[in-house]
Amino acid sequence: MKKIVIAPDSFKGSMSAMEVCDAVEKGIRAVLPTAAIVKVPMADGGEGTVETLVKATNGKIVKINVLDPLGNEVESKFGILGDGRTAVIEMALASGLTMVPLEKRNPLVTTTYGTGQLIKGALDYGCREFIIGIGGSATNDGGVGMAQALGVKFLDKNGQEIGFGGGSLRDLEHIDLGSIDPRIKESNFKVACDVDNPLCGPKGASYVFGPQKGATPEMVKILDENLLHLAEVINRDVGVKVENEPGAGAAGGLGAGLMAFCNARLKRGVELVIEATGLEEKIKGADLVITGEGQMDFQTAHGKTPYGVAQVAKKYNIPVVALVGSIGSGVDILYEKGIDAVFSITQGPMSLEECMKNGNLLLEKTAGNIMRLLSIW
Repeated sequence: MKKIVIAPDSFKGSMSAMEVCDAVEKGIRAVLPTAAIVKVPMADGGEGTVETLVKATNGKIVKINVLDPLGNEVESKFGILGDGRTAVIEMALASGLTMVPLEKRNPLVTTTYGTGQLIKGALDYGCREFIIGIGGSATNDGGVGMAQALGVKFLDKNGQEIGFGGGSLRDLEHIDLGSIDPRIKESNFKVACDVDNPLCGPKGASYVFGPQKGATPEMVKILDENLLHLAEVINRDVGVKVENEPGAGAAGGLGAGLMAFCNARLKRGVELVIEATGLEEKIKGADLVITGEGQMDFQTAHGKTPYGVAQVAKKYNIPVVALVGSIGSGVDILYEKGIDAVFSITQGPMSLEECMKNGNLLLEKTAGNIMRLLSIW
């Protein structure tokens, strides 16, 4: 009996990772009905990570109200994995750029407070292990809002709490950790971060990511200076140096905030998902691994899901096939990175809308065709 592991990412805007797994399984079973199929929906720490990990581990979704980047109350959610102890959080579900209308995007005022509320909510549920994805932020506050939600006080020269947003950091005079949630010290925080930008400077949070969040050139300069000031106060009052740490500039400095106030460790997103899903153990003894994503190109080799899956499979010399919606430039480099073959699921000239609408059927047919080929080899 053949053992086949299906471990894809979602096809963004079309199918969740689990839906991809189901479609591929259907195609395989049409040709190999007795195959032992193991489905492991994957993610890389970005959009969809909560849903993917919850489904992969038979966990649950918890919905709570939090403040969005502009301070308005909204419904958000976090996941609790099947172990009942690990929380998975996407900061974009509380502090994300898509939550802010284009005309209101202003990193001088947007806050990560809602992300801190998600952490606090998970602590209330008894979680002490955390996986936090920090992509897609609308913020540039160095994680101060997040820390405020967890009880840290950021005080001005009059002993008053500073306001929300990266613009208020210039008023910071002192950080008081006396009221921080004591459960933070009992917890372990792993952060899915696929960038290595420092907090400040030309490659820092403000200059690289600020403009896409609505920052003008003048605002970028202010934000960068304010983050440098924050780093100096953190070093003095908290005893943690964050300014030049790789990844500190991720999510407008939330990487730095999580390091400073939650003692977080930053890792590649796909590595955290591989650990959480137990992918390596599930892959052992497989005859074939099938992975995939919506579009595959040279960027996939920089830590996206198919690359991470292939690296695990290659430890055990298991062949890897990738099914993708479209094949972009530079995909050949992946043949040196553990992926043995890449197949587009499109059939003839098709519009993007057609492909997305019929993704399940296209995946099913392509998977079946691949099985037919392999069965006659």
